[in-house]
Amino acid sequence: MPSGVNGMLADANCEGQLALLLRLFQQTWRQEVWEFLSLAVISFADVGLLPYASDHEVWSVCQREQVVPVTANRNDEGPESLEATIRYRNTLASLPAFTLANDQRVLRDRPYAERVADRLLEGLFDIDSYRGTGRIYLP
Repeated sequence: MPSGVNGMLADANCEGQLALLLRLFQQTWRQEVWEFLSLAVISFADVGLLPYASDHEVWSVCQREQVVPVTANRNDEGPESLEATIRYRNTLASLPAFTLANDQRVLRDRPYAERVADRLLEGLFDIDSYRGTGRIYLP
C-alpha cells in the first residue's frame, strides 16, 4: 500500500489519457488493485492550481499534497520547466512524475494503453520504492 500518497493528478496535457487509463483500471485484475490502492483522482482545482500553472508549481503542489503527477511533459525550457524542477528540487522523498512515453499512442492503440495502465498500477502499488527517482516512463 502506498504510504502517504493521496491520489493522482493529470497534467493539463494528458487529462484524456488518464481518463482512458482509469476506464482500463475497471477491467480484469486491475480493478482489484485500483480499489485496494484507494487513490483519489485530483484535479487542478482540487489543489488550488490554475490551468496555466507552471510545471514547477504543479510539481511542488503534488509533492506537498502527496499526489502523483501523470504527464506527457518532458520539456526542459527554463528554470520553471518540469525537467529543471525535477533536476534541482527532487529529493529521496519526492514522488516521481509518471510520464507517458507516447501520449497519442495511448489514445489510439488499445494494447499499448493496457501496457501503460498495467505499468502505472504497478508503479502506484510500489510507489515508495520509486521515491526520489524523478520520473517513471510509461510503459
